[in-house]
Amino acid sequence: MVKKFVQTVLERWPDIKRLVVFSRDELKQFEMSQQFPKSKYNGIRYFIGDIRDAERFKRACEGIEIIVHAAALKQVPAAEYNPMEFIKTNIMGAENVVNAALDSGVKRIVALSTDKAASPINLYGATKLCSDKLFISANNIKGKRDIRFSVVRYGNVMGSRGSVIPFFMEFKKNGYLPITHPEMTRFNITLDEGVNLVLLALEKAIGGEIFVPKIPSYRILDVAEAIAPGIEKRVVGIRPGEKIHEEMITEHDSYSTIDAGDYYIILPVLPEHELQTYLETHKAVKVPKGFKYNSGTNSEWLSIEQIRQLIKQHVDPNFSY
Repeated sequence: MVKKFVQTVLERWPDIKRLVVFSRDELKQFEMSQQFPKSKYNGIRYFIGDIRDAERFKRACEGIEIIVHAAALKQVPAAEYNPMEFIKTNIMGAENVVNAALDSGVKRIVALSTDKAASPINLYGATKLCSDKLFISANNIKGKRDIRFSVVRYGNVMGSRGSVIPFFMEFKKNGYLPITHPEMTRFNITLDEGVNLVLLALEKAIGGEIFVPKIPSYRILDVAEAIAPGIEKRVVGIRPGEKIHEEMITEHDSYSTIDAGDYYIILPVLPEHELQTYLETHKAVKVPKGFKYNSGTNSEWLSIEQIRQLIKQHVDPNFSY
């Protein structure tokens, strides 16, 4: 997501004055610097650092007006085994981002969330829910600063590291595919769609919104068939902390959710603005009481052929089955 976001920003605003890539992965930064060199993009900078280090992150925020917070530990089984490490990065790190933004003259912050933050049953989802709460509540302590905090929440990014599609594409050479549960479904979003949602939130947020895109679902068995038709599918059982279906908006959220056409918005429990202001700003309407947005009851589904086309377009142009 970070690489695609940087690429999109540089394509649209090649003369950007300052663009800081802050992460602890020196290899990724080196690889990005080969693709986006300072010799071509004068405003880009690469900072090695960890959001657990509040002072280092604050230093990186000098001269920055916009923060897109994408740093997180996110592997569900790893979170169950290493809970404090996830808490330190996903919660305490988020608090460091909030404090640095408030102290550095930043004007817009968008934090990336996950469908696992809605009614979480695993530690990863719980830490991301806490992170969401920190960013949304930061609007209540900004004082007179011209700053807006918002969140984007979406499902699995197609082809991202550790996700099911590249896993299946590699694993099929073993002659079978492991299926956690035959009824399992997931939301699907492409990198381009994820980046565009972040840019939309930066442009339209007035403070406190959680933006949720309207995106299709897929069935895990359809993904397996799309990648390796006719292959043996072995049911191996659900991993610790895993859901059969993912939710992005719970029934409880329906009381504070509005429909803005191409996306939903979950409003803060303690809103900075009146409901009517949010409705008018986003040209939205209230959703019905009891509404929920679940990958298993979604109205839009990807077919096997659509999954194949998306893999060729967004994951591997040489894909064959």
